[in-house]
Amino acid sequence: MQNRFTLFKRGKIFYCEDRSTGQQKSLQTRDESEAQKIVQAKNDVVSLPQMNLVMAKTYLSAQDPKLISRTWADVLVRFCDRTNANTRMRHERVVRTQPMQFLKSKRLIETTADDLLEALKRGTNSTVAFLQTIHNDALGMGWIQSPILPRKLWPKVRKKERRAITEAEHLALVAAVEDKEWRLYLKLLWFTGASQTDGANLSSANLDWKNRVLTYRRKKLEGRSLPPACLVIGKGLEEVLQQLPEKGPLFPTITLMDDRSRACFFWKLYKRLKIQGISLHSYRYSWAERAKVVGIPQRWA
Repeated sequence: MQNRFTLFKRGKIFYCEDRSTGQQKSLQTRDESEAQKIVQAKNDVVSLPQMNLVMAKTYLSAQDPKLISRTWADVLVRFCDRTNANTRMRHERVVRTQPMQFLKSKRLIETTADDLLEALKRGTNSTVAFLQTIHNDALGMGWIQSPILPRKLWPKVRKKERRAITEAEHLALVAAVEDKEWRLYLKLLWFTGASQTDGANLSSANLDWKNRVLTYRRKKLEGRSLPPACLVIGKGLEEVLQQLPEKGPLFPTITLMDDRSRACFFWKLYKRLKIQGISLHSYRYSWAERAKVVGIPQRWA
């Protein structure tokens, strides 16, 4: 059997030629013995693919014994190891999805680009973002020696278009809600532009009736040395706050729900009214748009 790669010299530099394609490539060396070793290695890769995998594992195990046995399950454990409880719960839900379960038992060293593409095919739009994060984490830890799937081959994340909720839609949603606490919650989001979690976690301690001010620290900015959000209590907001508990959480039931449960409740509500393209965060977009009209800087909104 003829070798696929042959050695030749051009000037003082050695080259190799691929007999199957006719492609010629410089070996970037003037040492004949070194050039012969490179060409021999290329021929061995073609003729003994399984043997080369065994040899590669042997060399890699000398550097890190776990490198040849580590699976994606080890990477997923790191992925779920988060100090923030909400983030940890969200990542644990991701791990339970079909694409991650498909990869979980596969060894990192034996994973191919086809495996990642198959996992992406089994998932949804969010799988692209999460799987790329997990892949990059394994790469950063040195658990894989090079990218399995090149950056340019990763599918683009297609973000859903979200918009601000209109006043007519807000009034329709409020009218359709039977639960009083939820009606007041939606009204508060309309007047404050708070995120769904910040609004749900408000309590009487956030209210300063003497100065007519509502203050709270945004959950999103937790850990940063930034001033709290501060809103003047106007007539509309005052009417809402007067109907809420005087002590403790303003929304005793809603504050016990996680963000996913609140989003699910709201999704069922606007679907029933056949409203499209909104979420609870649309209240924040709406408040920001109204704030811009009256001249409030975007960074404050």
